[in-house]
Amino acid sequence: MPAVDTASHPLPAAVGAPRRRLPVLLAGLVTAALAISVWQPHDLMTWFLETVWILVGLPVIVLTWRRFPLTNLLCCLLALHALVLMVGGHYTYAQVPLGDWARDTFGLDRNPYDRLGHLMQGFVPALLVREVLSRTSPLRGSRWLAPLTVCACLAFSALFEMFEWAAAVIGGAAADDFLATQGDVWDTQWDMFCALIGATLSLLLLSRVHDRQLAALRAHAQFVV
Repeated sequence: MPAVDTASHPLPAAVGAPRRRLPVLLAGLVTAALAISVWQPHDLMTWFLETVWILVGLPVIVLTWRRFPLTNLLCCLLALHALVLMVGGHYTYAQVPLGDWARDTFGLDRNPYDRLGHLMQGFVPALLVREVLSRTSPLRGSRWLAPLTVCACLAFSALFEMFEWAAAVIGGAAADDFLATQGDVWDTQWDMFCALIGATLSLLLLSRVHDRQLAALRAHAQFVV
């Protein structure tokens, strides 16, 4: 398709996605928050284990942005998830002050921040998987897109639990902070269940908005290719 002269044919606002300003602002926010979170954490190894996804993921997104820009919705969710991970890494999930407040206020038997973390582990990756599959596979618009997305999130959650298991075997005291089981023998099952609920809620609540932003990305690509 021939290139379009955007000077004489300006792109519509919706077609001009992805806007660069928001992703740049979010990347700056995440970088600044990462620098703050590493300052005097409860345990440096725990911080690293919790934030390694950010340390790897952010550079990958930046390096691949020109060829594979993400929707603004996904960028916002990834930034939010990064903040959740950084808070958990700084304090450990079992000792996040906000979670302690919720436990004491509502009479809970544990700090619930770990549950929030695993809910986000399904909620945000669901949109990431959906975006990648919608743009790189024949699944766009298929009835299989949603169930395969949920299955991918559950697979990642199970892989993460195996990662935690390995950390527990070799990590000593730092592994206890990383696991944040808080004495719950069913913690692994609860973690995966929370990821399942998060992935399902994400698809139910955000699929229509996500589809509109994906359509804007495709329209933008047609104008500039």
